[in-house]
Amino acid sequence: MVDYDDTQLNDVFRALADPTRRAMLADLAAGTRTVSELAAPYAISLAGASKHIQVLERAGLVRREVQGRVHTCRLDAAPLHHGAEWLRHYQRFWTGKLDALEALLKAEDAAVPKRARARTSAA
Repeated sequence: MVDYDDTQLNDVFRALADPTRRAMLADLAAGTRTVSELAAPYAISLAGASKHIQVLERAGLVRREVQGRVHTCRLDAAPLHHGAEWLRHYQRFWTGKLDALEALLKAEDAAVPKRARARTSAA
């Protein structure tokens, strides 16, 4: 299995665990947004939005730039790659298990005489 910094991976999955943060990331995928723009679609205060953004920043998924009183955020998707690689390991694991099950079921089907299958399906 691919080894990654557990803290970073934990931070990424923690950030992705919340639907508001996932939606914010989707908004940022379309381009930079201010904190006010990120908060607008949700019934949360600017302080609440800022807390969500801080979680995304800790995970390395968001970069915030401050110009005066305006906080502009942009997506940094690189940490998502580590999460995807971690998940890919388990995808390969389950694909292997399902392939083995398919081979077993095909072998069992081939072992059953055709007449027996016809009787079973007619019943």
